[in-house]
This record gives sequence, C-alpha cells and structure tokens, in this order.
Amino acid sequence: MADAKREVERKYEATPETRLPDLTRAAGVSAVVHRGLSELDAVYYDTVDLRLAADSLTLRRRTGGDDAGWHLKIPVSADVRDEIRAPLTDALPPALGDLLRSRVRRTPVDPVVRILSARDVHHLLDADGALLAELSVDEVLAERLTEGARGTTSAWTEIEVELADDADPALLDAVERRLRKAGVRPAAAPSKLSRALAETAPDEPPRTERRKPSPRTAGDHVLAYVRRQVTALVELDPAVRRDLPDSVHRMRVATRRLRSALRTYRKVLDRGVTDPLRDELKWLAAELGVDRDQEVLDARLGSRVAALPEALVLGPVDARLRLTSVARRSASRGRAVAALDAERYLTLLDALDGLLADPPLRPAAARRPRDVLPRAVLKEYERLATRVGNALGLPAGEERDIALHEARKAAKRVRYAAEAARPALGGPAKRFAKRMKSVQSVLGDHQDSVVARGALRTLAVQAHDAGESAFTWGLLYGREEATARARERELPEVWARASRPGLRAALKG
Repeated sequence: MADAKREVERKYEATPETRLPDLTRAAGVSAVVHRGLSELDAVYYDTVDLRLAADSLTLRRRTGGDDAGWHLKIPVSADVRDEIRAPLTDALPPALGDLLRSRVRRTPVDPVVRILSARDVHHLLDADGALLAELSVDEVLAERLTEGARGTTSAWTEIEVELADDADPALLDAVERRLRKAGVRPAAAPSKLSRALAETAPDEPPRTERRKPSPRTAGDHVLAYVRRQVTALVELDPAVRRDLPDSVHRMRVATRRLRSALRTYRKVLDRGVTDPLRDELKWLAAELGVDRDQEVLDARLGSRVAALPEALVLGPVDARLRLTSVARRSASRGRAVAALDAERYLTLLDALDGLLADPPLRPAAARRPRDVLPRAVLKEYERLATRVGNALGLPAGEERDIALHEARKAAKRVRYAAEAARPALGGPAKRFAKRMKSVQSVLGDHQDSVVARGALRTLAVQAHDAGESAFTWGLLYGREEATARARERELPEVWARASRPGLRAALKG
C-alpha cells in the first residue's frame, strides 16, 4: 500500500562553515529546536536514458531516518511535490511501478545514483509549540552507479526547509529572508538527484544548447499542439491512477483534443498515419468516459436532491443514491485503470511518440498558418452548422435528443480546432473558440439532462420494486425534462450569436 504526502520545500546552497542565522526573527517562528543527527542512504532509480529525471520525477529506495522506504516524488508546482511512499522492500513496489508506466513503458528502472546524507535537523515552532517547518543541513555524498561513470562522486552541503502539514506557505518566504541576509542563496539544482546527475555525468564533449525555434509554419503549430496533448496524457496518467480530483476529465479532454486535431488538420498530417491513431484515441476516450460520465451524473443528481425541500424527499433517497453511485463508480474506475494497464494503451503512447519524432507532413504543412488553419477550423464549423440546423428542424423527442448530442460533439471539435489555431491566429481564434464553447455548454446541459433522466427512471423502478416511494425520482425526472426543453428554446439565440458572419470573416483574416 502506498501513501501520499504533499511536500512543500525549498533548497539552499551551503558550505560546512555555514552558520544558521537566528530564525526566531522570522515572522511566526517562536523557537528553533535541534532534533539531532541522522544518516540517510538512498539509491535513486531511473531508465538508462533518464526519462524520470527528464520529467523531474525522482524514485528512490531510502534507509535511515523516520521515513525509510520507497519514495516517488511527482512535481506539482514550484516548491511543491507529491511524495508517494511505499514500505521498504527489495523490489520496486507494484503500486509505484504503475505510477511510472506512462513514462517508462516497457523499459526497466535500475539504480543510477546513490546519495548518502548526514542530516542535522532543526524544528521551527510557533508560540504554542506546534511545528511550522523542518530545517535540515545536509552533508551530501553522491556516487554514480551507471556504466560510463560508475564510481564518480560529488560532495556538497545544502539546506532544506520543508513546510509542516497545514502550515502557512508564507513562512517559507519569512525564513528565506533571514537566510538571504546571512548570505545563504537558493540552490541552483531543484533536487539532490538532479545535482548528482549533473556533477557525476560521464565525460562528454560540451553540448551547445539550442533554443527551439518559434513555430512558423502551419505544420509547426499543429505539431506543437499535438505535443502538448501527448504530454498531458503522459502526465495525467499517474493522477488518474491515484484518483485525484478532475484527473479523469482532464485526461479524457486531452485525448479528445488530440483526436480532434488529427481529424481537423488532415491537410497538414497524413490521415493514412493519423486515422489509426484516431481510432485508438477514440477507444481510450471511451474507456475513460465511463468513469467521467458517472462522476458528472453523481454530481448532478446529488445537487438536484440537495436543492429539494425536505417535504419533497420521500423515502431513503440519499441512501439509494449513494449506494448506486458507489457501485457504479467502483466499476467505472476499474475500467479506466484497466485501460491504462492494457498493452494497447502503451502501444498508443509509443505510436504518438513516433508521430512526433517523424511527423507525416503533407505539402500544406509548409505553408503559412493563416493560409491553412482558418480553412480547417471553418470546415469543422460548417459541419456543426449542418448538425445544429438538422436538430432544430426536428420535433421534440428522442430523435431530436440524439441530433442535439451529435451537434454537441461537433461543437467540441470546432472549439478544440480554434484553440489549436489560437497561437497562430490570436484574438479571432480565441473569440471564435469562446463562442463555440457557449454553444457547447447549452448542448452539454441538454445532453446531461437526457442521461440524468435515464438514470432517474432506473432509480424510480428500483425504489418501486423495493417498496419505497418513487415520488422524488419522478419529480426530479420532470424537472430534468423541463431543463432539456429550456435548453432547446435557448439554443437558437445562442447559435445566432455564436455564428455571426463578422466573426468568421475575422478568423479568415
């Protein structure tokens, strides 16, 4: 079993002669208590090509101290990382291996660096004696364990200040001001591992770092967008496995954006290569969608029940809703994780990497963005216009519900296409995407009401069969039906605003 801890810390350069300033002069700190010395021995693991380090992830097996075990650190933001811990074992715990899967794929992780630290620990306390932060002065010795540099060592001294759970992050600023006044400066390297890798690297000719040129052609812009979505897929994989809030939704959106871009920009990327990828992305989005759709449904029904007057809630409504939600979420979440564990998923990630490494560019890719991208966006828009027109021409009922759902999917594709073109086209693409989002929102609420009505009918039948009152479920069904009709009445006006000719002309430039 792995446990997670949010780690907020800062690192500073030091020397064996560095003396800590009086930190009780830092705002909020009333006492500094020396907690003694400890010896830490950590072996860091990575692939032979250091894929984890490239993404600022660290995986270590550490002995010594009060948190011996396996630690995986995943960056969240500046100074913030999630540390996932597992018990000390000889082999990498499967729970941590799963979180690495999107990065390492089928490549094993092996020891790359061993770091020995002599840690001198101090606790910063408030006036009530509560822990605010832990400050440690570390004497570090790093040894490279990989071929080509095995045995190469590096030594340094550093200071770490780690915020206690629930402490105010402003404390780190106050402590840093005292350290800076004493001549202590922030560390250049973000972690011990990154410094160790840099200072024990095999002897190689110096590399000249080249900045990536700004996108210039239509192909440059499309590939940049595709690359961002592929990166999002890889980075969100561990979050989905950890069941973090909104992670399934964000990963599903990245999948859909990627699939949409490959469809929209077929004049830029050869569909003979991209169409099979789109099929696989459709599969992944569908597998993730089961969990996300259940998440949306749970939130909608829960809020609807909570908004009812108590007198209209007859029978064990909350209990039935919770039981049904737990059962369905368990099944849907299992399906999402199973997809991420599938060989098919790894093959898809490899194929996307191959697409970026050797893009199947068509002649239009070499042209100016303004000559190619607007046409592709507007072609998707014309498909949407056709679907909206068809839906509005149908009478209320199941056939119209289906047509509006198809229009909703088309609206998403137009919006994603405009978002992909925004870096090249600027304001017009941004405004176009915003207008399409307004259409998507109306159609989305309509579709959510359709799904909710199906679930409410099932709940009503279950309640009736159990001898419970079905009144509340029927009441909610009627309200969802009214919501759907309201969205249908609203759509023509929203569509008219979103499809102004002037906006399309601006997009064309």
